[in-house]
Amino acid sequence: MLTVGGKLGGGAALLHLAALHLLNQLLPKELKFNVRIYVGGGRSYNVAAYGEHAARLKRLLAVSAPSAGGGYLSPKFDQFVEETGVEVRVDENSIRRTEGGLVAADLTISEGGAAVKYNVYLRKDHILLEFRSTDRSRAELAARLLRLAGVGTEVRKEGSRGVWQVWATTDMLAAGRKELRNALAEIVRAAVRDGCVDAGKAEGWLEKLEEGRVLKEGWPKYHVGLKDGALEVRFRSPNPDSVEQVAQRLRDMGLKEGKHFTVKMPEGSRDGYVYVRREGLERAAWLSVRGEGEQQKLAAEFVEYILQRAKEEGDDVHEKAKKIIEEGLSRSSLTLKGFEKEVEVNGRRYKVKVIDGWAELEEGEGGRKLLRIRITAEVDGVKREYKITYSRHVRTNKAEGRAAARADAPGGREADAERLSALVEALTGRRPRVYRMKDGTIIIMFSKKHLEGFKRYAELADVIERWLEETSRR
Repeated sequence: MLTVGGKLGGGAALLHLAALHLLNQLLPKELKFNVRIYVGGGRSYNVAAYGEHAARLKRLLAVSAPSAGGGYLSPKFDQFVEETGVEVRVDENSIRRTEGGLVAADLTISEGGAAVKYNVYLRKDHILLEFRSTDRSRAELAARLLRLAGVGTEVRKEGSRGVWQVWATTDMLAAGRKELRNALAEIVRAAVRDGCVDAGKAEGWLEKLEEGRVLKEGWPKYHVGLKDGALEVRFRSPNPDSVEQVAQRLRDMGLKEGKHFTVKMPEGSRDGYVYVRREGLERAAWLSVRGEGEQQKLAAEFVEYILQRAKEEGDDVHEKAKKIIEEGLSRSSLTLKGFEKEVEVNGRRYKVKVIDGWAELEEGEGGRKLLRIRITAEVDGVKREYKITYSRHVRTNKAEGRAAARADAPGGREADAERLSALVEALTGRRPRVYRMKDGTIIIMFSKKHLEGFKRYAELADVIERWLEETSRR
């Protein structure tokens, strides 16, 4: 017996019952259940299911309970999940050659009486598992069972013919549960024994299946690649529930929609997506080491997963992702006070010692928001406070910083400009540009890359992040 809701008022109990019956109408027959209302003493109402119906409802709760911070809603749900068992079996007699010369086999995934038969094809350069049907509810069940087996996949419409398709290829399948990977390996080995597949090709597939690529079961498959030289991290799906689940997991991780990631729900025949911005990946990296509790755990798993996906896409993608993550990890990792370093500027060595520093927001002409970075430092034995002002370019909105060398500084403007250049290079690893005007004025210019370097310091990071967010045109 499974009782849902406990003690409820009559109206609330009826609403629960109506919601469950509406849900039941959407389910394939293998998962349909029946519930009733029972009136107890003291005017208490129970919405209950018994026997086979209780088992079906229990399975449904186990695989679709909403997540609360990465965990299920109660220890009872955790127990349900542990009891949810997926079975995978291969029909050994089904291994065959198709008319096109491909090796094919039948594989069945079942859970608690609900079963779906899939076709497995050993193609030229990958393994393909596929299910096709004109019945969308059957295709949804096929996708659900695959997700229970650890493979993140979605139902897609095949052209305009009313055929629904679920599919997964080698890397997706290698991220599945051990039962599924073992069954697929069994098909590959049988094909090799029968001389249907080259042993060298099969060895690569078996290596992936036996090692597995999953870091955490249940993570959806993100596209991680380069677009116009920039890293793109994106999840796509025609299913609005899947898009919302992915977005909610990012929220649970501590990322903010609109700032760290963008969500677009499916419209008509167009897929929806969740796009993780560069700032989102940086923030996830920061949370992976400086977050707390479940947020830290989710962020660490996400960062590790994205790095793995990037590595699978090639060295260029992996290096780009690694660089962004390293920048996120470095944020607030250092402090200005007590910072010391030696650098060389124009052939001369400068010893830099930072005494203090902070950042603040100010309002400039026309209401423009300015970022002031103030650093008190001793450079080459000369102590003074340096002030760098950042603003947004009127036309392009690029972040630009500037400072003026002081004529009254020891050694004059030239010496002051060199000391400031040494200070900034020591702190950020990048030398600023120095411009000399006809009237003798010297302007030192800084870019957003210098700002990224300043974000490594705890005294500056939060104010810089706030200014970037408030002045962004997104």
